[in-house]
Amino acid sequence: MQKVLRDADIVRVGDDVYAVSGSNTNWVIVKDGDSCTLIDTGYPGDHDALLASLAAVGLAPGAVSAVLVTHAHNDHIGASERLRAGHGIPVLMHEDEVPHARRDFLHQVSVGQVLARAWRPGVVPWAVHALRSGGTAHIPVSEPRAFPAPGALDLPGAPVPVHTPGHTAGHCSYHLPAQGILVSGDALVTAHPTSRVTGPQLLPGMFHKDRARALDALTVLQDVDADTVLPGHGPVHHGHVKAAAAVASERAGR
Repeated sequence: MQKVLRDADIVRVGDDVYAVSGSNTNWVIVKDGDSCTLIDTGYPGDHDALLASLAAVGLAPGAVSAVLVTHAHNDHIGASERLRAGHGIPVLMHEDEVPHARRDFLHQVSVGQVLARAWRPGVVPWAVHALRSGGTAHIPVSEPRAFPAPGALDLPGAPVPVHTPGHTAGHCSYHLPAQGILVSGDALVTAHPTSRVTGPQLLPGMFHKDRARALDALTVLQDVDADTVLPGHGPVHHGHVKAAAAVASERAGR
């Protein structure tokens, strides 16, 4: 299933930061002149929409300085290998996520887990969409790279990785201090087709490798100084991340 990008799917947040809504998942473009950092790449079926989003903000694929991966689930690394192989774009992530991106192993919700919850509202439509968009395709990143050093990365926007494990072992959020923005990936979301609530929340439990650590990651996020959250799923959240993480934690029962 190919995502068709609409104008409303691209939201400018701050100075030259764009949140893009793909097919049930998001990616972020951090532009700096004629180059950018791309955070996540959607499903495999989002590839053409991703290129269209770059074109919409005046960039060609070769302008991407690096792809930053929040985590290596198929709905977040769908176009990463095509960008790496086709344009020589490095794909960077936390060191604990590198073997996951190579597909040395796969920590992702199983078909059995989905079927066991098929009675819940939204689960079947989401699962059908995920299958059609490449959610179960084998799409390893051939040469994933760990961050070269701690702290801010030498990339457009100077993003700072924030290790937020739990959803996966190497899940990372990205802080853009100059913009007051947190790109939270799946550590903190604002909606999901399988969720009955909207606003700051954790994804349903079946999606996390380690739910207890995912809850702990919300505490980590509360220390990030940002007043805008760009989640991996759901709309942009305007409000301090400390309050958003506290709401998500309360909703999760902590």
